[in-house]
Amino acid sequence: MKLILGVISDTHVYDRADKVPKKIFQHFSDVDLIIHCGDITSECVLEDLRDISKTVAVRGNMDYLDLPREIVLNIEGFNIGIIHGDIIYPRGNVLMMKYYSLEKNLDALISGHTHIPLIKEIYIEKLNKKILLLNPGSPTVPRVFEKSIMKVEIEDNRINPTLISLK
Repeated sequence: MKLILGVISDTHVYDRADKVPKKIFQHFSDVDLIIHCGDITSECVLEDLRDISKTVAVRGNMDYLDLPREIVLNIEGFNIGIIHGDIIYPRGNVLMMKYYSLEKNLDALISGHTHIPLIKEIYIEKLNKKILLLNPGSPTVPRVFEKSIMKVEIEDNRINPTLISLK
């Protein structure tokens, strides 16, 4: 069975952006689940996303919403961790994300906070284990790169992420 996740982070509506780009709703029209990695900053963003599909979200360092700091989902046998990323120091440090993932027994860690997209697979030879680190960037206030979101397809015992540019 194929499952499609829509992944978004760091929308910052209304503190840094007026609204979420409409293109997101087109890209997420076929997803089974939307994951928001925090810094939502306005409940209206979650309401709009929930109109498209079931949505889960974590609280970012700029959020005052009553949301968990971390979530672990088991999807098709994969343990997928969701955090904002502000608990990783230094910011966006791949080694610290690897250690966090190992500590939580994750197959994939999805985070935000850096506003910089990331798709990185790490192989731990001693454990014969792969960990996938994902960050969708930001659809409203990117750092360095252009505005972006991500879709993740889970099928045939594989996790296939795709970064989507919102030009």
